[in-house]
Amino acid sequence: MERLKEKIEKEGSVQGSNILKVDNFLNHQVDVNFLNEIGREFARRFQDAGISKILTIEASGIAVAAITAQYFGVPVVFAKKTESKNLDQTVYKSEVFSFTKDKTYTIMVSSKYLDSQDRILIIDDFLANGRAALGLRDIVEQAGADLVGIGIVIEKGFQPGGKILRKAGIRVESLAIVKTMAEGRIIFEE
Repeated sequence: MERLKEKIEKEGSVQGSNILKVDNFLNHQVDVNFLNEIGREFARRFQDAGISKILTIEASGIAVAAITAQYFGVPVVFAKKTESKNLDQTVYKSEVFSFTKDKTYTIMVSSKYLDSQDRILIIDDFLANGRAALGLRDIVEQAGADLVGIGIVIEKGFQPGGKILRKAGIRVESLAIVKTMAEGRIIFEE
């Protein structure tokens, strides 16, 4: 998605060798008009997948997933990272390690929101090491649902997540794949 690449180059910033900050339009402050373009693109790419629900993980994936869901006319379910009193007793759980926060989370989805009839599209803002996507896939499998694919806004192609997921036979559609980030420069895969 060329417009996404242009926006990353213009508004994003590189920190170190593996942090790409796009928090001014994607995951802190949200450019809703631009996210509409992203949602439309995911809808185009997965239009024939028969999706019944979109699954994401809190918090950064929620905005992208919600906007994408409107194009499919389906609900969004998001995995919670924290226990709460209002979470149902029967949940699907998976462990997810966050390299960004150097912390392991137990993610949870109420079993009443996913079942074996569902065809699930996972949507997230970033793909790096693939841990969040694998945790969400685990939840889909626990529900007996069908994972039709994973839509990623920005994939860090120099990290192993995309390769791991594709090797596992999962359809991954990334709107922009960063090949390298060095000295403040972003180079995309073609």
